[in-house]
Amino acid sequence: MHKAVILDRDGTLNEDKDYVYKTEDFKLLPGVIEGLKLLSKDFIFVIITNQSGIGRGVYTEEDMHKFNEKLIDELKKENIEIKKIYFCSHIPEDNCDCRKPETKNIQQARRDFDIDIEKSWIIGDHPSDIELGKRMGTRAVYLLTGHGKKHSEDLAKPDFIAENFMEAAKFIIKND
Repeated sequence: MHKAVILDRDGTLNEDKDYVYKTEDFKLLPGVIEGLKLLSKDFIFVIITNQSGIGRGVYTEEDMHKFNEKLIDELKKENIEIKKIYFCSHIPEDNCDCRKPETKNIQQARRDFDIDIEKSWIIGDHPSDIELGKRMGTRAVYLLTGHGKKHSEDLAKPDFIAENFMEAAKFIIKND
Protein backbone atom coordinates (compact mmCIF):
# COMPACT_ATOMS: atom_id res chain seq x y z
CA MET A 1 0.00 0.00 0.00
CA HIS A 2 1.08 3.55 -0.72
CA LYS A 3 0.98 6.63 1.43
CA ALA A 4 -0.42 9.55 -0.52
CA VAL A 5 -0.75 13.26 -0.29
CA ILE A 6 -4.10 14.15 -1.78
CA LEU A 7 -3.88 17.66 -3.16
CA ASP A 8 -6.42 20.29 -3.98
CA ARG A 9 -5.48 22.20 -7.14
CA ASP A 10 -6.53 25.87 -7.23
CA GLY A 11 -5.24 27.90 -4.30
CA THR A 12 -3.14 24.96 -3.10
CA LEU A 13 -0.76 24.28 -6.00
CA ASN A 14 -1.50 27.16 -8.36
CA GLU A 15 -2.85 30.67 -8.02
CA ASP A 16 -6.63 30.86 -7.79
CA LYS A 17 -8.35 33.75 -9.57
CA ASP A 18 -12.03 32.83 -9.37
CA TYR A 19 -12.22 30.34 -12.25
CA VAL A 20 -8.74 29.26 -13.30
CA TYR A 21 -8.70 27.47 -16.63
CA LYS A 22 -6.57 29.44 -19.11
CA THR A 23 -3.07 28.06 -19.47
CA GLU A 24 -1.71 31.61 -19.80
CA ASP A 25 -3.00 32.27 -16.24
CA PHE A 26 -1.15 29.26 -14.82
CA LYS A 27 1.23 30.13 -11.99
CA LEU A 28 2.47 27.80 -9.26
CA LEU A 29 2.34 29.16 -5.74
CA PRO A 30 5.63 29.79 -3.91
CA GLY A 31 7.13 26.73 -2.24
CA VAL A 32 5.04 24.17 -4.13
CA ILE A 33 7.94 22.65 -6.09
CA GLU A 34 10.19 22.47 -3.03
CA GLY A 35 7.40 21.09 -0.85
CA LEU A 36 6.39 18.42 -3.35
CA LYS A 37 10.03 17.35 -3.76
CA LEU A 38 10.33 17.00 0.01
CA LEU A 39 7.13 14.92 0.19
CA SER A 40 7.92 12.81 -2.89
CA LYS A 41 10.43 10.71 -0.97
CA ASP A 42 7.63 9.13 1.08
CA PHE A 43 4.35 9.81 -0.72
CA ILE A 44 2.59 9.51 -4.07
CA PHE A 45 0.45 12.44 -5.24
CA VAL A 46 -3.10 12.65 -6.56
CA ILE A 47 -5.16 15.77 -7.11
CA ILE A 48 -8.86 15.98 -6.29
CA THR A 49 -10.43 19.20 -7.49
CA ASN A 50 -13.89 20.73 -7.72
CA GLN A 51 -14.30 22.44 -11.09
CA SER A 52 -17.81 23.92 -10.98
CA GLY A 53 -16.85 26.37 -13.73
CA ILE A 54 -17.56 23.51 -16.14
CA GLY A 55 -21.05 22.99 -14.74
CA ARG A 56 -21.67 26.73 -14.78
CA GLY A 57 -20.62 27.00 -18.44
CA VAL A 58 -17.66 29.32 -17.67
CA TYR A 59 -15.20 26.94 -19.37
CA THR A 60 -15.19 23.50 -20.94
CA GLU A 61 -13.89 20.18 -19.70
CA GLU A 62 -11.31 20.42 -22.52
CA ASP A 63 -10.14 23.80 -21.11
CA MET A 64 -9.67 22.16 -17.71
CA HIS A 65 -7.72 19.25 -19.21
CA LYS A 66 -5.39 21.67 -21.02
CA PHE A 67 -4.77 23.53 -17.76
CA ASN A 68 -4.16 20.22 -15.95
CA GLU A 69 -1.68 19.16 -18.65
CA LYS A 70 0.20 22.43 -18.14
CA LEU A 71 0.35 21.77 -14.39
CA ILE A 72 1.51 18.17 -14.85
CA ASP A 73 4.12 19.20 -17.44
CA GLU A 74 5.56 21.90 -15.18
CA LEU A 75 5.81 19.45 -12.28
CA LYS A 76 7.37 16.74 -14.53
CA LYS A 77 10.15 19.20 -15.40
CA GLU A 78 11.00 19.06 -11.69
CA ASN A 79 10.73 15.23 -11.56
CA ILE A 80 7.44 15.41 -9.64
CA GLU A 81 4.75 12.94 -10.67
CA ILE A 82 1.04 13.43 -10.20
CA LYS A 83 -0.48 9.96 -10.50
CA LYS A 84 -3.90 11.25 -11.57
CA ILE A 85 -6.22 14.24 -11.37
CA TYR A 86 -9.78 13.47 -10.25
CA PHE A 87 -12.34 16.21 -10.77
CA CYS A 88 -15.94 17.10 -10.20
CA SER A 89 -17.54 19.30 -12.85
CA HIS A 90 -20.85 19.73 -11.01
CA ILE A 91 -22.24 22.80 -9.28
CA PRO A 92 -23.06 22.45 -5.57
CA GLU A 93 -26.79 22.37 -6.25
CA ASP A 94 -26.39 19.14 -8.24
CA ASN A 95 -25.82 17.25 -4.96
CA CYS A 96 -23.52 14.77 -6.70
CA ASP A 97 -21.33 12.19 -4.98
CA CYS A 98 -18.05 13.45 -6.47
CA ARG A 99 -17.94 17.09 -5.28
CA LYS A 100 -15.73 17.54 -2.24
CA PRO A 101 -16.39 16.85 0.60
CA GLU A 102 -18.20 13.83 -0.89
CA THR A 103 -15.90 10.83 -1.06
CA LYS A 104 -16.37 9.23 -4.51
CA ASN A 105 -13.12 10.57 -6.01
CA ILE A 106 -10.93 9.79 -3.02
CA GLN A 107 -12.38 6.28 -2.82
CA GLN A 108 -11.58 5.80 -6.52
CA ALA A 109 -8.02 7.07 -5.99
CA ARG A 110 -7.62 4.63 -3.10
CA ARG A 111 -8.63 1.73 -5.37
CA ASP A 112 -6.61 2.94 -8.37
CA PHE A 113 -3.33 3.35 -6.48
CA ASP A 114 -3.69 1.06 -3.45
CA ILE A 115 -3.57 4.01 -1.05
CA ASP A 116 -3.37 3.49 2.69
CA ILE A 117 -5.83 6.22 3.66
CA GLU A 118 -4.97 6.19 7.36
CA LYS A 119 -1.31 6.93 6.55
CA SER A 120 -2.17 9.60 4.00
CA TRP A 121 -2.71 13.35 4.12
CA ILE A 122 -4.87 15.89 2.34
CA ILE A 123 -3.78 19.48 1.69
CA GLY A 124 -6.23 22.17 0.65
CA ASP A 125 -7.36 25.77 1.03
CA HIS A 126 -11.09 25.16 1.45
CA PRO A 127 -13.13 23.70 4.30
CA SER A 128 -14.43 21.00 1.92
CA ASP A 129 -10.86 19.67 1.60
CA ILE A 130 -10.56 19.28 5.36
CA GLU A 131 -14.05 17.79 5.62
CA LEU A 132 -13.16 15.25 2.92
CA GLY A 133 -10.08 14.24 4.90
CA LYS A 134 -12.11 13.88 8.08
CA ARG A 135 -14.77 11.77 6.35
CA MET A 136 -12.15 9.40 4.94
CA GLY A 137 -9.78 9.24 7.91
CA THR A 138 -6.77 10.99 6.42
CA ARG A 139 -4.88 13.65 8.27
CA ALA A 140 -5.49 17.14 6.91
CA VAL A 141 -3.53 20.36 6.48
CA TYR A 142 -5.39 23.58 5.77
CA LEU A 143 -3.57 26.22 3.73
CA LEU A 144 -4.07 29.94 4.21
CA THR A 145 -3.24 30.45 0.52
CA GLY A 146 -5.98 30.71 -2.11
CA HIS A 147 -9.34 30.87 -0.32
CA GLY A 148 -7.78 29.78 2.97
CA LYS A 149 -7.95 33.04 4.92
CA LYS A 150 -11.47 33.77 3.67
CA HIS A 151 -12.89 30.46 4.97
CA SER A 152 -10.81 29.78 8.07
CA GLU A 153 -13.78 30.56 10.33
CA ASP A 154 -15.88 27.77 8.74
CA LEU A 155 -13.28 25.11 9.32
CA ALA A 156 -13.61 21.61 10.72
CA LYS A 157 -10.51 21.11 12.84
CA PRO A 158 -7.52 20.24 10.63
CA ASP A 159 -4.38 18.61 11.96
CA PHE A 160 -2.46 21.76 11.07
CA ILE A 161 -3.00 25.20 9.55
CA ALA A 162 -0.12 26.30 7.30
CA GLU A 163 0.73 29.71 5.90
CA ASN A 164 2.04 28.14 2.67
CA PHE A 165 2.74 24.85 0.93
CA MET A 166 6.32 24.46 2.17
CA GLU A 167 5.21 24.87 5.79
CA ALA A 168 2.56 22.19 5.17
CA ALA A 169 5.15 19.82 3.65
CA LYS A 170 7.55 20.27 6.56
CA PHE A 171 4.75 19.58 9.05
CA ILE A 172 3.75 16.39 7.24
CA ILE A 173 7.33 15.08 7.13
CA LYS A 174 7.80 15.86 10.82
CA ASN A 175 4.50 14.21 11.82
CA ASP A 176 4.36 11.27 9.43
